[in-house]
Amino acid sequence: MTFKTAIAALSALWLATAAGAEELKLAVTTSFANSGLAEVLLPEIKKDTGIEVQLLVVGTGQALKLGEAGDVDAVLVHAKAAEEEFVGAGYATHRREIMYNDFVVVGPLADPAGTNVATSAMEAFALIEEAGAPFVSRGDDSGTHKAELKIWASAGIEPAGDWYRAVGQGMGAALNTAAGMDAYILSDRASWLNFENKAGLGLLFEGDPALFNQYAYLPVNPENQPHVKADAAKALEDWLVSDKAKGLIEGYKIGDQKLFHFNAEAM
Repeated sequence: MTFKTAIAALSALWLATAAGAEELKLAVTTSFANSGLAEVLLPEIKKDTGIEVQLLVVGTGQALKLGEAGDVDAVLVHAKAAEEEFVGAGYATHRREIMYNDFVVVGPLADPAGTNVATSAMEAFALIEEAGAPFVSRGDDSGTHKAELKIWASAGIEPAGDWYRAVGQGMGAALNTAAGMDAYILSDRASWLNFENKAGLGLLFEGDPALFNQYAYLPVNPENQPHVKADAAKALEDWLVSDKAKGLIEGYKIGDQKLFHFNAEAM
């Protein structure tokens, strides 16, 4: 499934509401939406539970704000520290890990910064900054943006200057900008694999434990927001940690590459 058809399919899922189905609003990250996995999961969720999941596709920071305001019933995001703060503040009842993948460093195939010899993500970023090579940041308080900033901080670098461009956009738009600029970018693997406009970009660095990318489910706390559909959110959580969900998540591939690894545990 291509990037464009994935987005088109998601749009159709947002607009389609079956008669009699219970609706649940779920804020999800753009990286999850770009992966194409939602088109696999949502029809099965509806068939098995009767729940029509309406996705609000935003960055992690905005997803948590929607949950705090009670504008969604649950969130599925990937920024552990922010999620734990969200739960600690009482905005969610708990945090449940569902699946993980990883981030990758993408950049021009010519690799002017020499990131392909790096032994860590921190070193790869330091080489980019040293070379003054163009780097595109999502700059949107998303989970990917938070992960990127953490790597810069670990390298002792505060990125700034003409070489560093923060676009304030989702993963697909940021990748498009990187393709147009022949620039480096941090992407989740799923979005990169499902991205059509690769232009002269390639995957240059991967495999550092610092690039681990965990997704977690957080039901909005009904004590703060009595109108949220807590029962439906619980039913969705039960489905997401089920054997059926595990099979679908583990079986989802682009080409021969698996995009997500299921790691939900019993509670």
